Amino acid sequence: MASGLSTRSAAVLLAAVVLAWGTNWPVTKMIVQDVPPLWATALRCVIAAVVLAPMLWAQGQFIIPRRGDLPVVFCTSILHLVAFSALVAAGLQFVPAGRAIVLGYTTPLWVAIGAAMFLSEEITRRRAIGISFGLAGLAVIFNPQTLNWSDRQALFGSGLILIAAFCWAGNIVYVRAHRWISTPFQLVFWQMLLAAALLAIIAWFAEGPPHIAWTGRLSVLMLYSGIVCTAFANWAMTMVNRSLPAVTTSLWLLATPLLGIISATVMLNEPLEPSLFLAMTLIIGGIALGTVAGGWPLRVAEAKR
Repeated sequence: MASGLSTRSAAVLLAAVVLAWGTNWPVTKMIVQDVPPLWATALRCVIAAVVLAPMLWAQGQFIIPRRGDLPVVFCTSILHLVAFSALVAAGLQFVPAGRAIVLGYTTPLWVAIGAAMFLSEEITRRRAIGISFGLAGLAVIFNPQTLNWSDRQALFGSGLILIAAFCWAGNIVYVRAHRWISTPFQLVFWQMLLAAALLAIIAWFAEGPPHIAWTGRLSVLMLYSGIVCTAFANWAMTMVNRSLPAVTTSLWLLATPLLGIISATVMLNEPLEPSLFLAMTLIIGGIALGTVAGGWPLRVAEAKR
């Protein structure tokens, strides 16, 4: 193995990533109760950049991006780290973390459709069935019996999360078409740094100067989100991708939304809604079907969540 990791060590790291990404949703919801969403996302990126720089330097991976990689740096920063992360943080102000997680993980469905439209990737029969399952899960979430359509805040928040999933999907489609010069991990510091700068500028005009009442609890939540859920998770996924088959890692990562719902129940006392589990089963089942069918368009190296 190029990374020098045993299968067992890689599996432990992958489990840690699933834990980090799953718990990041309720953690973010707690953060935005005290910090405006744009500033919260900007601070998370700053913390991650500060941690990633010495990690890259210590591994001899710190580079200046080459001109050919600048488009993917800008695309990932704008569509994923700025748009997706900020929209999710904003949406979590209005919807439960469990619902947001399921909506956010519809991303592979839109990737499959986008890849067929822009990259001429074939939608096989099994993928088509998987997409149908996912859309059925989405219909369950927006069913008037499970979502109060007179609650404008709930609709607005759900819409923000869904738009975030579209942005993430757009980034993944572009990333698939990009001709890489450097590795994704070598560029992640610059993506975080650019995203932090853009978010800070947007936040200053949209939310005003930050007035944050720092507490020990808030500090721990911010550090956890920036260090564990972002910096560590990116490094860990790089190591895992060198050690385990792509299908294996893709299927393991499907445990993330399930863990997210469970952690939201434990950390936020959110109710376990049967309709939410039905929706998640349809969506994740559809993605799993597409993955086993020969490679769903969502690659592990591009998940970053």
